[in-house]
Amino acid sequence: MLFDDVILGRRSIRGYKPDPVPKALIAEIIGLAMRAPSSMNTQPWNFYVISGEPLDRIRAGNTERMVAGIPQSREFRTGQPFAGKHRDRQVGVAKQLFSAMGIERDNKEKRQDWVLRGFRQFDAPVCVIITYDRVLDGSDDTPFDCGAVATALVNAAWSRGLGAVINSQGIMQSPVVREHAGIADDQVIMKSIALGWPDETFPANAVVSERKSVEEATVFVGFEK
Repeated sequence: MLFDDVILGRRSIRGYKPDPVPKALIAEIIGLAMRAPSSMNTQPWNFYVISGEPLDRIRAGNTERMVAGIPQSREFRTGQPFAGKHRDRQVGVAKQLFSAMGIERDNKEKRQDWVLRGFRQFDAPVCVIITYDRVLDGSDDTPFDCGAVATALVNAAWSRGLGAVINSQGIMQSPVVREHAGIADDQVIMKSIALGWPDETFPANAVVSERKSVEEATVFVGFEK
């Protein structure tokens, strides 16, 4: 695929076929992703790739704890709730997704099931957990670099016909993830990425989130034209 086709065509995939993804293909995608830039070439990232029974245990543990009301224990700080235009964009994409899935505003059962899909890694056959080296905890460069490698990973996956969605719900119950993925103590859990073959019949997969314009996002300085 051409670079522009990958960037313009990629979308977040939230419904997957159950078909397995070859380990060699995932390794190839991660190899491409690791060409992402990092601050002074620190390359702080590591990847835990989970499938099969261990992933099923993570799904079950995440869901059970959330339904039981156990407070989230995400290791990377969440910050303050979104407000203003950022909240508007968050609500906007939720409306797009709920509309595609036929989830009415007052249907609490369907809305709850949609939320729990995130804790189940969207039922994808593979989950990639991105971690960073704990010795770098507190550095603002490190999460920036992990964001770069996550973006490169989902784009590399798309170029190979795979779908992905970056999400935080899958790591909000970090003890469950840490136990069943065997994450080392010297690592901080940063993000999870659901990965697999897109189910083109799943309505939400057709949703393309709206983007603000270049004019809104950009200030050009020193240009004559």
